[in-house]
Amino acid sequence: MASITTRKRSDGSKAYRADVRVKRNGKVVYQESRTFDRKTLARDWSARRELELQEPGALLRIQHRGVTVEDLIDRYLDEFGHNFGRSKRHHLEYLRTFDLAERDAIELTAQEIVAHVIERARPDASGRRVQPQTINNDLIWLRSVFKTARSAWGVPAALESLNDAAETCRRERLVGKSKTRVRRPTLMELDSLLDYAAIPSGKRSIPMTDIILFALFSSRRQDEICRIKWAGLDPRNRSVVVPDMKNPMGTKGNDRMVYLTDEAWSIIQRQPRDNDRIFPCNAKSIGTRFHAYCQFLGISDLRFHDLRHECISWLFERGWDIPRVASISGHQSWAMLQRYTHLSRQEPHDKFLGWNWRPVTED
Repeated sequence: MASITTRKRSDGSKAYRADVRVKRNGKVVYQESRTFDRKTLARDWSARRELELQEPGALLRIQHRGVTVEDLIDRYLDEFGHNFGRSKRHHLEYLRTFDLAERDAIELTAQEIVAHVIERARPDASGRRVQPQTINNDLIWLRSVFKTARSAWGVPAALESLNDAAETCRRERLVGKSKTRVRRPTLMELDSLLDYAAIPSGKRSIPMTDIILFALFSSRRQDEICRIKWAGLDPRNRSVVVPDMKNPMGTKGNDRMVYLTDEAWSIIQRQPRDNDRIFPCNAKSIGTRFHAYCQFLGISDLRFHDLRHECISWLFERGWDIPRVASISGHQSWAMLQRYTHLSRQEPHDKFLGWNWRPVTED
């Protein structure tokens, strides 16, 4: 409800103060006032303001006015970040460094978001550009923040503006989905990597030869290789528990049992039992060394994660079906393995048959 109070100024003129109050259950939950020289202006403003405050979400927008995008990202990381994977957390922390993070999260417009995307796509001083799929992650993670803000904290973040901006960016091809990698190492490349990794060196405390082979025949990611423990190994079923396996719904606490190929099992059996972890190494160091090996040997565009894809491809090429492959790879959604199914329709063959580096398995 609104009220208008007439006051006399020191110079004898009149001032009209319009007060607008919003009540809920008999209590005033919001109050606003303005002073005018004319009563008609005070009456018009108060009537218009009352209508504006009756709009859905109007009070929430006022109560949370001034909350920035960065404020929401900080709270999101603080309250839910313990479940995030490394890439998601890193990307959200990086988002805080842009001008977009300083904008009001409630009043954020689609134009401001599109402008952020366009700026991200500009080449840097050396001419390098950020890939459209990387920029798309800005919108994906920001949408997660805004959805959580609305549902968990009652903050009416500008989700509609974000969705409008995302549609425009997709239509104009400013953002895009990640391209499916098809890079597979050749036997010659693997020979070079393993030969180099096997050269004795006092600096090489990490058993890179066995780690590369284990990734190749188990499909485990480098983080997962460094987390599996002897206590999680089941000799009877030839399986192992992978702690905190990567999962879109949260990595922390997602301990999964996966089966091991005969080759992967053989590699585990020759590891020393002087630690609770089977491969007591640092995952980042593995990735760094693998990259350095490839650079030294002139092997281009090969990543450690490509070994996982190679293993899955190899299993399908041998004629394995999706459920059996998933029991090794740990995929919970068979849809993620559909990209490989064309391999199973080929004549079954074994790429590593007779390969010198193939671990010896029990009959």
